[in-house]
Order: sequence, then C-alpha cells, then structure tokens
Amino acid sequence: MGSDASISEPITAAGRSRAHDPWLVFLWLSLALTLVRLVALFLTPLELYPDEAQYWLWSRDLAFGYYSKPPMLAWLIALTTGIGGSAEPWVRLSSPLLHAATGLILFRVGCRLYDDRTAFWGGILYLLMPGVQLSAGIASTDAPLLFFASLALWAYVAFQDRPSARTALLAGLALGGAFLSKYASLYLLIGVGLHLLSTPEARRGWSPLRIASALIGLAVVAAPNLVWNALNDFSTVAHTAANADWNLSNLFHPLEALEFLVSQTMVLGPVPLAVILIGATRFLMGRLVLPGSDRLLLAFVLPPLILVFIQALLSRANANWAAVAYAPAVVLAAAWLLRWAGRRWLIWGVALQAGLAALVLILATWPTLADQIGLGGSFKRVRGWEVGAERILAAADAHGPGIVIATDDRFLYNSLAYYGRERLAEPDAPGLTMWVREAHAQNQAEAVDPLTVDQGRRVLMASIETRFRPEFVADFTRFSGWTDASVRLDPTRSRDLAVGLGEDFRPQPRDPETGLPVPVSPTQP
Repeated sequence: MGSDASISEPITAAGRSRAHDPWLVFLWLSLALTLVRLVALFLTPLELYPDEAQYWLWSRDLAFGYYSKPPMLAWLIALTTGIGGSAEPWVRLSSPLLHAATGLILFRVGCRLYDDRTAFWGGILYLLMPGVQLSAGIASTDAPLLFFASLALWAYVAFQDRPSARTALLAGLALGGAFLSKYASLYLLIGVGLHLLSTPEARRGWSPLRIASALIGLAVVAAPNLVWNALNDFSTVAHTAANADWNLSNLFHPLEALEFLVSQTMVLGPVPLAVILIGATRFLMGRLVLPGSDRLLLAFVLPPLILVFIQALLSRANANWAAVAYAPAVVLAAAWLLRWAGRRWLIWGVALQAGLAALVLILATWPTLADQIGLGGSFKRVRGWEVGAERILAAADAHGPGIVIATDDRFLYNSLAYYGRERLAEPDAPGLTMWVREAHAQNQAEAVDPLTVDQGRRVLMASIETRFRPEFVADFTRFSGWTDASVRLDPTRSRDLAVGLGEDFRPQPRDPETGLPVPVSPTQP
C-alpha cells in the first residue's frame, strides 16, 4: 500500500515532488477530454433514448425510488435541468462530469496502491474506456454508480493504510450512494467480504466501532429507498430480480455467455479485458503469486464478472451489468501491464481506445456521417422520437377535445411524455396513458398512468408494437382502423408507427396464470 494521503492532496507526501507532474498532466487531460465531451453533448442532434426520457420523467416527481431503478439518476437530472432547462444536453449533463470525477478518484486509488505511473495509466484507461465514452454521452445509472463505487473503493483502500471510524463512515456513505444509483453496487459488499476472508491482515483494523461506523453510513443513505420499496410492494427489487429471467426448463445458454464476454471487449476495452482475464486465470490456477494490492483489486473485479457471466449462461445479461468491476479493473490492468513489461500493449490499448472514443464523438456530433459510412443503425434508438411525438399529438388534436392518448409501448410513452411536454402541459391537452397488456403492470408507465375504463370513451391509440395490435384493438368496442405514421430514421431505416381511434374501452379478460389477454377476434372497423 502507498502512504496515507487525503483525496484532496495532489499526491502522497513521500512522493509529491516525483509525482506532481503526472498528476497535473492527468488533471489537464481529464479536463480537456471532459470539455470536448461537453461540446459534443451540446452539439449533437441525437435525441433522448426512451429510457433517458423515462429518467427525465421521474425527475419531475422526485421520490426515494421508482419502479425499475433507485432514485439517484432522477435526482441528478432534476439538479441539472433545474439549472439549464429540460433540453437533451441538460438531461445528460451529469454523466461526463461524474466520469471525470471518477477518473480523478481512480488516480488516487492507483497512487495509494502502487505509484504515480500506475495511477496515471489506470486513470487514462478509465477515461478512454469504450463503455465510459458511451455512458458520458447519455443519461444512465452507470455514471453515478461508477462514481460512488470508486469513492467507496478509495475509502476502503485508505482504511487499509490508516484504519479509523471516519474513513469507515465515508466508505459506508459512498456505498450507500452507489446503492441509490444501482443495485449492482451490492457486488461491492461481496468484494469486501472476499478480501477480508482471503487477507487476514485486512481484518485487523475493523474494530466494532469502525464496523458500526461503516454500517451506519450505509444505512443512513440506503434506508429511505428501502422504506420506499417496502411501501411500494418492493417493486424495484422485484423488477431487478425479474431481469434475471430464469427459465428452469432451459438453464443453459452458452451463446449468451459468449456474447457477454465479447461485449466486455467493447465496454472495458480489448487490451484491459485480455490482461485481466489472463492474470485472473493464472492466479486462480495457482500459477501466479500476487501482492496484497493486486489481491485487493481482484476481490472487487472477479465477483461481478463471474456472477454476471453465470447469469448470462443461465439466461441472459446486458453488457453493463458488470459495470461495478470496471473501475478497479482498469487500475489493476495498468499495474499488470507495467509490471509485466507490457508497455507496448498498454500504449496500443490506449491508442485503440482513444481512436474509438474519437470516432464515437465525431459520429455522435455529425450522425449524417454515420449514415454515409453505413453506421446509421448505431443511432436508430436515439432518432425519430420527436417527429413521432409531433405526429401523435397532431392526430390527437385533429380529433378535438376530450381525447385520450394510449400507447402500447413504454418507449413510445416515455418519448411522447418528453417530446410532447410543452403541449401536454397545456390546459386543453389530451391525456397521456399506457395500455396495459398483461394482468399486472410491467413497467412504470403501466403502473402510474394505465388506461382506465373511465378514460376510454374516445382514445387515440398509438402503436409501435405491431405484434400486439390485435390485442390492443380487441380491448375496444369500436375501432376506426390504423393510419400509418411511420418515421424515417436514416436513409435505409424507419420506425413503424400507427395511430387509430378506439371507442368504449372494455378490456378483454386476462389469463389468471399467464396474465396475458385471452385470445379473441379483433373488433373490425
């Protein structure tokens, strides 16, 4: 371990003169990259992804929890949009700022565990990580998760150098912040447990007072969300568990596991991922002896990677489900590359990630260039929502007052709520609701704004789910027929959008076992 230092110091006292320049270089590089990301954020014409629109919608009604996520991101969006308004850049503003702060924290972690050179390259690998480049341009839970997880890691590392109740409290508070960002933060607890079990000297500093300090810090921050969940049937916890999607009759998906591994290449970066996998495999096979600093970081890297890989093997896994492993992984990858005379690989890895970051920034700022080189499909989910909202609202206005809009997809609901926010806020605006396909709500829109019989006299039905349209129609006594309102996304792609007038909403029965509508013949015009 390195000598003790506070997070505000430029470098450890013993090495200040030696590491002052690397710290300044890293600080200026971080500021420059963040400035470029902010410029791109305010220049890009790309629209909010519907999940981002949902987070914005949550930020209009602050709470200690929401249907599918803890509240931290909604709070951050409320802060940034409270400063600059609800335009897309202000919804996303916290992400590049948090990632910059995370890079600085990881520099401190590298200094404590290794030296200034490892700290520098670990921080650079983080700032140029492909997943971070993507996350810095959108509003997502990963940015606050990685910030608070890195802060918790720094506090835990600092505790190993100089145990104190104050540092333990900071670790607990930071872990609570990570918990309010994303429940994947619980992997950090597994990492702490694994490190304490495998390293006897790590257990010596934990007196009852210090343990209590850490637990109090965690409890104070996390308790409001736990209370909210208890008052709301543990909806967020249940939704998180449902994402596992285990089918006991089909619990082996090797292609999903392989896809998850491949996806980590484009999240963590090919060189850092390769060195982590090689080093961890050699260590677990007993062919590599690691110093205490390496074993500490590895205790935080392995649990999320292994457990999410198993989840992918049993069902499926998104690429970012192991995100909490990335912060310690880049520091460890930098340490191993420097120690194993892999400087050339380190330089190649950084150069490759810098090139990918530059490409993403350029294409996000000028997406028409992506169209020209055949990469327009990369942005299909952040295009066309505003035009779609305009067409739906125009159709609703054409039907006169008293109309209610019902969507058949949460993405359409969220984007309509955001891009139609000005019209929907007017006194004579149509109501916005969500058609509930199953017996019980499956997302926030269905839980908060379900279409009801009382609202269903005249309904503008807005649909992007062609496979569900017969069921949608069957819930109305009269239906006027679908009118095409498809939206062009790029020269070769469009989004299927249709609207129709439904009257006298009378939901068909739902199967008590599956929750799905009982098959019926759709009502004709």
